Amino acid sequence: MEKVKVIIWGFGAMGSGMAKMLLKKKGVEIVGVCDRNKNRVDKSMYEVLGIEKEDRPEVIIKKNIEDVVKEGCADVVLLATDSFTKNAFDKIKFCLENKINVISTAEEMAYPQAQSPELAEKMDKIAKENGVSVLGTGINPGFVLDYLILALTGTCESVESIKAARINDLSPFGRAVMEEQGVGITEEEFEERVEKDDLAGHVGFPESIKMIADGIGWEIDKIEQTKDPIVSQTYRKTQYAEVEPGNLAGIRQRGYGYVDGKVLIEMDHPQQILPEKEGVETGDYITIKGIPNINLQIKPEIPGGIGTIAMCVNMIPHVINAKPGLKTMLDLPVPRAIMGDMRDLIE
Repeated sequence: MEKVKVIIWGFGAMGSGMAKMLLKKKGVEIVGVCDRNKNRVDKSMYEVLGIEKEDRPEVIIKKNIEDVVKEGCADVVLLATDSFTKNAFDKIKFCLENKINVISTAEEMAYPQAQSPELAEKMDKIAKENGVSVLGTGINPGFVLDYLILALTGTCESVESIKAARINDLSPFGRAVMEEQGVGITEEEFEERVEKDDLAGHVGFPESIKMIADGIGWEIDKIEQTKDPIVSQTYRKTQYAEVEPGNLAGIRQRGYGYVDGKVLIEMDHPQQILPEKEGVETGDYITIKGIPNINLQIKPEIPGGIGTIAMCVNMIPHVINAKPGLKTMLDLPVPRAIMGDMRDLIE
């Protein structure tokens, strides 16, 4: 069969990382890239990546998606442009109506039923009408604080409560994430933006909590979230952010899922750039109280950048094979690395 054809929409840190990973894989080819950054538009994908084209077909980065996506021109679009379902919806709709599967990095798309049930229903309907599927995934939400937890509960007779924490480094992510996390802003601006509900922080706690609850059969009463600033004592700089001492290196966010009036799901997610600058060690921690009790520690953290990139790329065959409709990680086979020819996994 022909190679699996992939289009990448959004060529920042995540999209370009997906391209680099795909170029190392067998049985798959990138057939189009869309990005609005003027420094990338009309340039060769290979030039932007700093990779030799060799004998591969040329791919020129286009500003307008209509110049890239045509009906049936690819098997899947990797959409790496948004965090929120409402912002990603029209892009997803466009791809689905052109009969192309979609994998989105938008955090809310990991479980859009949680906060956007009407849009979730519309996407499911459009995907089914066009014989394709759509999935939202990434490192978190999509794996560490939801899918991995659910997998661990598969070894339990019963579950009484769940606590999980992800202490991570934001450095690999692009400008959009830095802005959502308030990286570089003052404490005063943080307080003002929190008051106006204008600071996203970590996007995904409602999705992760609802996915876990639905997965094991708990009915959530309500979900609460808190945000606290992580103020840097040192100067920090990455490719996409710069932090002066006294300004925010990130945000510590907590989430609480209530069942029958009690907090049964508790999440803690302090994330910042370059945490090692102040002696902070990263890690992923899951504690399940039940029969049996389970305590899992992963130190250091599963890196967020490569983790998100790999989750999206490794789910390509499963999304192509899936029955049409809106999918979540609960619906598809377990993610795993693809070390052979991707075509061998296509049914």
